[in-house]
Amino acid sequence: MTGMKGPFDHRTASPAEFEALAVRCYARLPENFRSLCQDLVIRVDDFPTLEVVAHMGVESRYALLGLFQGIGLPFRPDVTGLMPNMIRLYRRPILAYWTDHPEETLTDIVTHVLVHEIGHHFGFSDEDMAAIEAAAD
Repeated sequence: MTGMKGPFDHRTASPAEFEALAVRCYARLPENFRSLCQDLVIRVDDFPTLEVVAHMGVESRYALLGLFQGIGLPFRPDVTGLMPNMIRLYRRPILAYWTDHPEETLTDIVTHVLVHEIGHHFGFSDEDMAAIEAAAD
């Protein structure tokens, strides 16, 4: 098949395969960056909900590749019972993006989305996030 990058074909990357890839991408990030999101849950959904699309002010469910939900570690109050931080990766929009950018690997795209969802939440600059991506194993 043409256009394949790595073990995934854009037509067959199941949610479970995609989630396993996301966990591996997250584990490659520098420890000091990962420590900002204690107990982070990575969830894979096919698409954002219509409520999320409306809240984010985008016109298409394909416009969002991911979303950070939670309270960053520096801002978390020291109380019990808080829900864990969550990154939602939107599988079908990411795969569509990958189809449109075959020069990139799916691993690189998922890593980029993870870094940006966490980084924007903490107010990191694009330069900070580029350095974090570059430091991934």
